[in-house]
Amino acid sequence: MVQLDLGQGAFDERLSEFRLLVSSAGASVEAVVRGRRVAPDPALFVGRGKVDEIAETMRAHGADLAIFNHALSPAQQRNLEKLLERRVVDRSALILDIFALRARSHEGKLQVELAQLSHLATRLVRGWTHLERQKGGIGLRGPGEKQLETDRRLLGRRVRMLKERLAQLERQRRTRRRQRNRRDVFSVSLVGYTNTGKSTLFNTLTKADAYAADQLFATLDTTSRRIFVAGGNVVLSDTVGFIRDLPHALVAAFHATLEETAGADLLLHVVDSASDDREAQIAAVDAVLDEIGAADVPRIQVWNKIDLTRAAPAVAWDDCGRVERVFLSARTGEGLDLLRTALAEAAESFDPDPEPRCPHPDPRRQCVEDAFQDQ
Repeated sequence: MVQLDLGQGAFDERLSEFRLLVSSAGASVEAVVRGRRVAPDPALFVGRGKVDEIAETMRAHGADLAIFNHALSPAQQRNLEKLLERRVVDRSALILDIFALRARSHEGKLQVELAQLSHLATRLVRGWTHLERQKGGIGLRGPGEKQLETDRRLLGRRVRMLKERLAQLERQRRTRRRQRNRRDVFSVSLVGYTNTGKSTLFNTLTKADAYAADQLFATLDTTSRRIFVAGGNVVLSDTVGFIRDLPHALVAAFHATLEETAGADLLLHVVDSASDDREAQIAAVDAVLDEIGAADVPRIQVWNKIDLTRAAPAVAWDDCGRVERVFLSARTGEGLDLLRTALAEAAESFDPDPEPRCPHPDPRRQCVEDAFQDQ
């Protein structure tokens, strides 16, 4: 594992998350190489001295794969593999590999394959520039250009086929969503950073058996169940978790799935209250929600895992009297009644008009002392 400190902060938290990603992909970590740079090296990402250190470490531990917790350009990856004489994988390829491992539904597999091919396309175009020379002369024409063009054509044909299939599935999903809207069903989507306990909360609320595990990206396929609260019927959907520096190819490929989130009436943003890096995780989720067009969807933050912080179940309201946060534990069930009450209030007061109305502050507002600030 290779990680550089480029000044983003939270180095230890990023490294811990990186280790979870690597183990989720099924790799065995033999050694970790750290470093610090002001900016990445254009040719190698790391300096030449650090490349020598990585090579020596890999030889000493018998490692056959170097995984970088950074996005590498095709040229950087090619140069590193040449010097290290080992396979090199960057963060984007690692996340894509985990998604391919976790995908279960037909749609999920199509989305992952499309993202992988989109990632590979940049390697074909930019990584093999030595095959694209248009000059004449011996060795600069013929097989190399033909092979590259063949690969491009086959890849492009497969990408078009995948996009057509996903477009058809997206139309079907949109039709189902319109039917729900006609029946006035209040839709709620669980969103949040990966491994914050969304699937555990989903199973607890719906009595379902969706796969839940202490690993990154345990859920890829959207699962929806109907639950009943005091305000009426609610459709609750469990969605894929987000992560910082999520590859854009994944966001594009999972457009149909993520559109379910953007079309929800309410988002439950599940936060790991026991994580020291929770504020950065919240910011990462907000960034992805903004990218998929869900920034204006009403949301309630659900601070999960209070059993690990020994905090009490609680509710916090904003100045307009709307529930802003619920503190609970999906594992033990503490605070679930507070969340159900919040869902009932949201379902009862649901207004299809998205314009916010807050003429006067609500006197019910409860100021909850944030017991997590001192952690």
